[in-house]
Amino acid sequence: MTDFTTFGQQQRPQFEAYLEQALAHQLEEPTLKKAMQYSVMAGGKRLRPLLLFAVLESAKLPIDLNAMRVAGALELVHSYSLIHDDLPAMDNDDLRRGRPTNHKVFGEAQAILAGDGLLTLAFDWLTTTNLPADKQVQLVRILAQAAGANGMVAGQVEDIEGQTKQLRLAQLKQLHHLKTGCLIEAAVEMGALLADLNPIQKAALLTFAKYYGLAFQIQDDILDVTSTAAVMGKAVHKDAIEQKNTFPGLLGLAGAQAELEQTCQQAQQALQSLIGLDQTLLNSFLSYFDEQENK
Repeated sequence: MTDFTTFGQQQRPQFEAYLEQALAHQLEEPTLKKAMQYSVMAGGKRLRPLLLFAVLESAKLPIDLNAMRVAGALELVHSYSLIHDDLPAMDNDDLRRGRPTNHKVFGEAQAILAGDGLLTLAFDWLTTTNLPADKQVQLVRILAQAAGANGMVAGQVEDIEGQTKQLRLAQLKQLHHLKTGCLIEAAVEMGALLADLNPIQKAALLTFAKYYGLAFQIQDDILDVTSTAAVMGKAVHKDAIEQKNTFPGLLGLAGAQAELEQTCQQAQQALQSLIGLDQTLLNSFLSYFDEQENK
């Protein structure tokens, strides 16, 4: 029986090899190529691609080159968002995944362009698979909606504007649904599309992903309080210094931990209504939060 940790150990090496080869083959302008590769190949959890792969695995379908390319598009968009999120005009971070952020290495202008290049390349990848044209169009639409003005970008706007006011819990959850959750939901929705799942199965997966994405952000807020830069690979304790709206700031540390536990339970309950698929692997993805807590 494969669990989250084992599945990640199995899938990450071949996925990262695919990313490295595809980027090396396709990118031409040398400075831009280095800047784009620098962030994409910096490691990371690869949670979004792994979630997509897990949907296919749960449906007993192969993780083929089409799945690799679609998952790669997700990771390109995620990497672009981190580059732009770290910029001085946004979160002004110097460290990401244990090394200097993109703009610290290549300069702000090149970092912006590297992000632009990754975002647009993602949609190129979605339309250069061997999938039927109608599926390619649906994949483009899912990713565009998740990453765009009604998804991740909107969440970034709400994050910036929220620094000037105290958000209520519902507002904070909505902010992170947009900023973080939408791309996680897109991962399972794209996996469901590749697997030709029925509407009931897709609805259960999206509910799971909604709570999984929220739990991911609550955990991130908690770790900003309790962890270290060496463990996290980025600066910690910045949220309190910059008076950002966070779950520990709003609920207290114990309250945020209780909210995390409840949210994980809601994600687990969503999987219980997932009929016709093996729930074991996706359920084990919730162990990620225990692993992070114990680091």
